[in-house]
Amino acid sequence: MKVLANDGISQSGIDALKDANFEVLTVQVAQEQLQNYINEHKIEVLLVRSATKVRKDIIDNCPSLKIIGRGGVGMDNIDVDYAIENGINIINTPAASSESVAELVFAHLFGGVRFLHDSNRNMPLDGDTKFKELKKSYGAGRELRGKTLGIIGFGRIGRQVAKIALGCGMKVIASDQQVGEADITLDFYDGQKITLKIKTAPTDKLIKQSDFISLHVPSQSGYLIGKDEISKMKDGVGIINAARGGILDESALLEGIEDGKISFAALDVFENEPTPSIKVLMHDKISLTPHIGAATEEAQDRIGTELANQIISILGK
Repeated sequence: MKVLANDGISQSGIDALKDANFEVLTVQVAQEQLQNYINEHKIEVLLVRSATKVRKDIIDNCPSLKIIGRGGVGMDNIDVDYAIENGINIINTPAASSESVAELVFAHLFGGVRFLHDSNRNMPLDGDTKFKELKKSYGAGRELRGKTLGIIGFGRIGRQVAKIALGCGMKVIASDQQVGEADITLDFYDGQKITLKIKTAPTDKLIKQSDFISLHVPSQSGYLIGKDEISKMKDGVGIINAARGGILDESALLEGIEDGKISFAALDVFENEPTPSIKVLMHDKISLTPHIGAATEEAQDRIGTELANQIISILGK
């Protein structure tokens, strides 16, 4: 049986599939050529990440497909319900990248409160001639300890963000449409554990009380955070979006930064991905990464292994 990992797969996943007698193809086929490639090579398993889209045209015209897999959490690039209706198995790896995304959130958060993203732009340019000026510019940082982090979306990733926040001495408030209460377990090196229960609150309350807000919800039909929501936030709030482009109104975000309402923002995902707004990319108060939340070696190993195990289980190898 043939597996096409069109957006790549870890070596651990390849090895597990090959050991189970699957042939793994890792060529990156262009979107417009994908249908023909699947049919020509009689691909039975198609694995994607966020780049490749699997819509009705592929589902309708590729009869060999038995499984469509997403390496990660969000499934908005796959017509999931339609595929299931047509007898195709859908798999993903919702837990594999939670820690990686959460750590990226805090990389941005630490960088934002200490201006690291902007300092790293300007030190190579002016560090030798304007050292004292730069020191003064970046000398009014803030500590995270004691501040309130609002987490909108309290699934696996949101809970991992909460664990790091608690470890940093932050106060956590979370909101979620489905989750009313969640256990957050902190593990220590000697096997000891502490479990804390966090009850979720209405998003409107979270927005008003948080010093920093991190978004962890799936793709939405409209903006989750727009001009009205930003107007209700604390002055000097920081906003991090490592979830999905399109849930945060970037025009309203830029306006909030210019007005001084928002002290900084951090974006790993964008409205116009993969061609983000130049205004967003060039702003000195926005920390930027190119959708790399799950892009750690450890997460990719977990994703590859989990996908392989699910494929082997479904197809009985």
